[in-house]
Amino acid sequence: MSFINPLHEASIVSKAPSPCVLVIFGATGDLTARRLVPALYNLSLEKQLPGQFVCIGFARRDKSHEDFRREMRSAIEKFSRIKPVEDALWKNFSERLFYHRSEFDHDEGYESLSAFLQQIDGKFGTKGNRIFYLSTQPSFFPLIVEKLHHHHLIADVNKEKTRWTRVIIEKPFGRDLESAISLQQKMCQHLDESQIYRIDHYLGKETVQNLLVFRFANSIFESVWNNNHIDHVQISVAEDLGVGTRGNFFEEAGMLRDIVQNHMMQLLSLTAMEPPISLNADDIRDEKTKVLESIRPIKHEEMDKYVVRGQYDAGFINGEQVVSYRDEDNVAKDSSVETYVAMQLFIDNWRWSGIPFYLRAGKRLPKRATEIAITFKEAPGVFFQQEGHAYYSNVLAIRIQPNEGISLKINCKVPGLTSPIQPVKMDFRYGSYFGTMPPEAYERLICDSMIGDSTLFARNDEVTASWRFITPILQHWEEHKPSTFPNYQAGTWGPQSADLMLTRENRQWRLV
Repeated sequence: MSFINPLHEASIVSKAPSPCVLVIFGATGDLTARRLVPALYNLSLEKQLPGQFVCIGFARRDKSHEDFRREMRSAIEKFSRIKPVEDALWKNFSERLFYHRSEFDHDEGYESLSAFLQQIDGKFGTKGNRIFYLSTQPSFFPLIVEKLHHHHLIADVNKEKTRWTRVIIEKPFGRDLESAISLQQKMCQHLDESQIYRIDHYLGKETVQNLLVFRFANSIFESVWNNNHIDHVQISVAEDLGVGTRGNFFEEAGMLRDIVQNHMMQLLSLTAMEPPISLNADDIRDEKTKVLESIRPIKHEEMDKYVVRGQYDAGFINGEQVVSYRDEDNVAKDSSVETYVAMQLFIDNWRWSGIPFYLRAGKRLPKRATEIAITFKEAPGVFFQQEGHAYYSNVLAIRIQPNEGISLKINCKVPGLTSPIQPVKMDFRYGSYFGTMPPEAYERLICDSMIGDSTLFARNDEVTASWRFITPILQHWEEHKPSTFPNYQAGTWGPQSADLMLTRENRQWRLV
């Protein structure tokens, strides 16, 4: 089975990243050390960075270029997917790695950054092209963009053709519909929508990218990808970890905002979208937005029927005892924040009419796994049910993480004189088939931002449509505090009410 990614072909093969400077705001944070700089190093190792490339870390702590380089070398040694670090490559890479100290609201810091960037352009030939990666709290996004604009660091897309500017922002893109709209308005005072790259690392994963190929380049699947053949769809994001050191953040976010509104809505839209008229970024994102706009709103009086929330209690993960959410660091002892969400929703369009989509996301579940599972309708039971043999629905499982790949469960006769039926699995894994593990998500997304390919980045109308569906749930939960938290034990698959949501329709959650 051969999987060719036309998005990859279009963006990487036919285009090369342009000379540019990547400025990372909040460069002393965890994301820079764990993801961003290791991704840049791997891209350099695989010759995917432009020859004229420089990375500048922008943060408030006082340190020298050499301090920053030394810290980033340690981070690469620890977190890079390619080991060990090659000294010759590191020398070349580190010579293009710099640090700039400033508070985010100090004008003099942006003035000195502007002067430094001009020096970099002259020395390294980066041609005035800039990517500003805002790896900060979202509250700083409008401030940083305003300062960049005030100091003429953002190219005007309507006037300047010789240089470009792109701004990458990390989720969350607002806390609800109103704040998301407000954030967009503030950003677009100084940026064109085409300059804003809303990053969702799930979209950089190889299996997610291949969803379009799998569906639209294989007629055997596209012909049955509709309500005539599919019984239901399950999308699961399971984590065995708790909140760890992110207690403060999670108390503000919760699972619905942190995972469902962005990651899961993106997976849903790619799974359910219609064929785009081309592989251009906007054509693909047009179809994704149509899916999100077609989600049936959940009525207020039916909210508890179709949406389940949970919070983990103490329990055991891999044989080790773990504490309850309320006993985690920086978590309120009476917290009503959800660490688990399950919901049933419907997409009211021609293809998916009447087909339920089940979404679940939770922390402290038995294992770490993200997958999209398509369960097909059962074949007519004329033959085998009469013989007393059990048989099972065909299930197509698209594994996002770990062990990225695709499996198909089919029914097969067990060898022997009798004729029992047993489900068997046809399994494809990227690592074993292609002989190499796929790149990390941030590698692909950073590379695409340099190329100017926004296909795998969320557009504003996608974000707005997602919040329009999610916000009423948040409002309902705010008005009706949970009385049963904590309601599932760590190491289990969530609250019993999530199971009942499926069993009342003679279905059950997959064991991912």
